[in-house]
Amino acid sequence: MNAPLAVLRFDTRDDAATEAVGAALARGVPLGIERAVSMHLQGDLGAGKTTLVRGFLRALGVTGTVRSPTYGLLEPYAAAGRTVLHLDLYRLAEPTEVEALGLRDHDEPGAVWLIEWPERGAAVLGPPDLRVRLQADRAAHHVTIEACSPAGLRWLDAAQPASLT
Repeated sequence: MNAPLAVLRFDTRDDAATEAVGAALARGVPLGIERAVSMHLQGDLGAGKTTLVRGFLRALGVTGTVRSPTYGLLEPYAAAGRTVLHLDLYRLAEPTEVEALGLRDHDEPGAVWLIEWPERGAAVLGPPDLRVRLQADRAAHHVTIEACSPAGLRWLDAAQPASLT
């Protein structure tokens, strides 16, 4: 794994604050990229991954229920003129199962992949543009966001990091 181009660390005190991080990241999605951009969300069960995704999708205008797609593995959304794929790879038995999800069919400009439990498919997925690590304890969700590509650096810069801390 290469060193990230930029790292941002902070805490959120409740679900609303974690959703606000997701909303800020949605506003920063880079445009003009010739492929889909990806955000890998890592953390234990209950760390806030789906809560962050909910804030991301709400900021793009999704109004329906947003749950982690644990059993279906993939939930597509049409949001703000783009395709957003929310994946939960927790139940994968083998990394090669990622291919059956048809991600490559959605590797298009403007598409966004939000992937929970990416380590379960790392051999197939490749590196993310942004990596978000969440850890929860009684007091807060500890959030670390790493820009892992030039597109990820643009994404993090456009999300206005000052508003995230």
